[in-house]
Amino acid sequence: MKGWQYRWFVLDESSGILSYFTSKEKMMRGARRGCVRLKGAVIGIDDEDDSTFTITVDQKTFHFQARDADEREKWIQGLENAILRHSHSQKKQEVKSVPTAADFDRKLSETDAYLQLLIGQVQTLETRIDACEDVSAKEKYSVLKVTAEAMIEAIKHAIVMLQIAKESLKGPVMNGTMHEAVLTTGDDNSNSTSTTVPETSYSSSEDEDFFDAEDFKSTPKTSPDKSTSSSLVTTPSPDGEEEEKRDPPQIIASEDDYFDELYDERDDEGLGSLESHGSIIAHLLSQVRIGMDLTKVVLPTFILERRSLLEMYADFFAHPDLFIKIPDMDTPAERMIQLVRWYMSAFHAGRNSDVAKKPYNPILGETFCCHWSMPDWPKTTDLADDGPVPWSSKENLAFIAEQVSHHPPISAFYAEHYNKRISLDGYIWTKSKFLGLSIGVHMIGQAVVSLIDHDEEYVITFPNGYGRSILTVPWVELGGKVTITCAKTGFSANIDFHTKPFYGGKKHQVTGNVYSPTDKKNAILTFTGEWNGVMYAKHSSGRNEAFVDTKKMAIVKKRVKPLDTQAEFESRKLWEQVTRNLKQKNVEVATEFKHKLEHRQRTEAKERKEKGLKWETKQFHEVGEHWVYDRPLLKRLGKGTPTRTPTDTL
Repeated sequence: MKGWQYRWFVLDESSGILSYFTSKEKMMRGARRGCVRLKGAVIGIDDEDDSTFTITVDQKTFHFQARDADEREKWIQGLENAILRHSHSQKKQEVKSVPTAADFDRKLSETDAYLQLLIGQVQTLETRIDACEDVSAKEKYSVLKVTAEAMIEAIKHAIVMLQIAKESLKGPVMNGTMHEAVLTTGDDNSNSTSTTVPETSYSSSEDEDFFDAEDFKSTPKTSPDKSTSSSLVTTPSPDGEEEEKRDPPQIIASEDDYFDELYDERDDEGLGSLESHGSIIAHLLSQVRIGMDLTKVVLPTFILERRSLLEMYADFFAHPDLFIKIPDMDTPAERMIQLVRWYMSAFHAGRNSDVAKKPYNPILGETFCCHWSMPDWPKTTDLADDGPVPWSSKENLAFIAEQVSHHPPISAFYAEHYNKRISLDGYIWTKSKFLGLSIGVHMIGQAVVSLIDHDEEYVITFPNGYGRSILTVPWVELGGKVTITCAKTGFSANIDFHTKPFYGGKKHQVTGNVYSPTDKKNAILTFTGEWNGVMYAKHSSGRNEAFVDTKKMAIVKKRVKPLDTQAEFESRKLWEQVTRNLKQKNVEVATEFKHKLEHRQRTEAKERKEKGLKWETKQFHEVGEHWVYDRPLLKRLGKGTPTRTPTDTL
């Protein structure tokens, strides 16, 4: 496909036709290039993009990009008016048919599209209210805002009721394609006038390259250009597309490791479909509002993953060999590329399942400690007893995490390899929001990687996470822009985690570029692929390589102390009864233990407040807006303390 094409558009509301032209002169003559018949059309938007939108009608999807959010809003408003006018005029003539599972899926998608549009409009309205100085105008805007918020709640409940109604269908419920029909292109009607209403929408002439639905069905793997480039006309991809079944990764354990039945035995943690829990989910969603912070919302126990969020952060180092190789690189460029290679390997191991499940919210003061050892690493009995994990050696990669704040929920974590003289000091504040059919988790924070022998520090940010399809079979995707910068060398990396477009596109896509300090336009390395699959890189020299292949990389098992030797507030010990009962499918008992932990936390917080006491952290302290480890390797070696570079968080 050729990408975006500039076109002149004319919306004829009386005839319900959106015509487009290749030039202003042809528009004046009425020689249109194509048109979109708006009767029965559906408008779609993407919550990650404020300028693009789609119109789906007549088994075609047309993609548009406005100059900015305001222009998109004006176009969508005009288009919706035309769609409403012409769709209602034909309502009595439509033949009623029995709704199918595909009809339900389509209606859910349509409803969510309108929901996201309305959310964006309310946000724009809030900005205008804040900027408005006219008191009377401000009151009018406020009335509109209240009405719109009430409509949002109505749409949200409509989504819930549609999903519950879906359960009444007998037989399997599948997430199929939005439209099964084959895309057909009309003849070139460039001499048509914009007032002529065609039988169906058509687009451009035969000499332009389009993505045909038949090609999509017969070609399971398309080229990178076809799957990622933007065009004026495409067909929607299946919203419930089946992903390739992933084999369990190979696990590498240390020779002296032990077997923990609660964590080492891999079993099916899948939720199946949340439709079986329809009444619970419906009740939960009835308690939340669009855009609401979910920090204080108690989620049902059956959607929990059997581990703490602190332990999930440890899985950033599931490939410790890539991390400790960073200081071994000879040049600043090689060190930056190796750091990016490790960073892109860090996310797939954090998901034990393709189904989205939520780790336990850590209790204030909770800690998690572990270390990694590779079979080919040097063996030593020399312990790093002044480090974060006193029982690990100086040839191990040691990790510690602590929940340093409850409101807001902030987790701090630190890792180091003593003999390689490399460390990472970071923190993440998770801010969750309800988005209708999705839950968004903003990962606010940063990490600093210190290469002590090179006197270099690399500041890293994190992508946002999204739990999609929360009413059916939820799945996780990452989205947002990430930066990695080194102030000393000037090398930097920009990484984009792409969320799946509303129509078409693939899941889990990521692209990235690494830049030298002297040229911020031409990258020394570019890569693209799936963050939980294979990523391919191209160097400025022309060399190509498989940059990261998570499907073939073995995960190195972290070494954790046995439960009977752990302290009360270590993660696995603290959540032992919840984990054990979830594993045994005793959800009610697991819920009771979970409630006891949460109740104790609230009681202790109330007592501290009444006594005027402040919570004292164990291993980390706050420096400005950042959280840092008390005894970093840099400080213990007498090299000073790490510097903190302020960064814009996502």
